[in-house]
Amino acid sequence: SSTQFEAFCAGGLAPGWNLLVQGHADSGEDRFEIHFLSETGDIAFHVKPRFSSTTMVGSAFQGGRWGLAELSSIFPLAPGEPFEIEVSSDVEHFHVYAWEHKVLQSPHRQRPLGTITRVCVLSDHLWSRVKLVTSQLRMKLNGY
Repeated sequence: SSTQFEAFCAGGLAPGWNLLVQGHADSGEDRFEIHFLSETGDIAFHVKPRFSSTTMVGSAFQGGRWGLAELSSIFPLAPGEPFEIEVSSDVEHFHVYAWEHKVLQSPHRQRPLGTITRVCVLSDHLWSRVKLVTSQLRMKLNGY
């Protein structure tokens, strides 16, 4: 898979940032991943929809090895259909939504959270939209 989107935030991406990915799943091939990366290059949080097994996977890659994978059978995505996935974080967890249905919650395994400074979307397909926003900014804009 190739990198389709990459963003860097020196102050850290968690908590308070939301990543929204919208696109079209061309086939049932598992070629879509989201990585939240730390300054050391570890993957603080990895999200991968597995269309072939209709499972959402969350994990982390730290110290040269994959951690325990969290699996969710709540999978409101289908091959050949448009999709929307949102990843957000609070102080304790990453939260993954597909079409506004919560599909996965994963505890933070990387501390301090400020060291999570990069996000990458990896895929062989182009996305129609990828957006990274801070929820504090969203709240301020909605409040005025």
